[in-house]
Amino acid sequence: VQLVESGGGLVQFGGSLRVSCVASGLALTNYVLGWHRQAPGKERELVAVRSADGSTWYADSAKGRFTISRDSARDNVKNTVALQMNSLKPEDTAVYYCAARHRASNSWNSWGRGIQVTVSS
Repeated sequence: VQLVESGGGLVQFGGSLRVSCVASGLALTNYVLGWHRQAPGKERELVAVRSADGSTWYADSAKGRFTISRDSARDNVKNTVALQMNSLKPEDTAVYYCAARHRASNSWNSWGRGIQVTVSS
């Protein structure tokens, strides 16, 4: 399993940003994909999840502002999960990580390297 993030960068307060993750080596019908983030000096937190059945979950801090979506490649080899972030706040500043876990597991055992998102006030 390989997860590679892209997007991110610097945006002003109230702006929007989209981060994407290309997931390869797994079948999305069997995996749950999620976005986590870690701000300086804080623990990593789960932000949004898209399950194998298409259902989604959001942290309270992300509800109404973030949207997680997934595009399945025709050959099911490479798939993309994206996180659209709107109405960004300085407290959203963090390194954002794409992660995957098998639908029968509770452990996130595949991680991307992370990508920086910075929101200026």
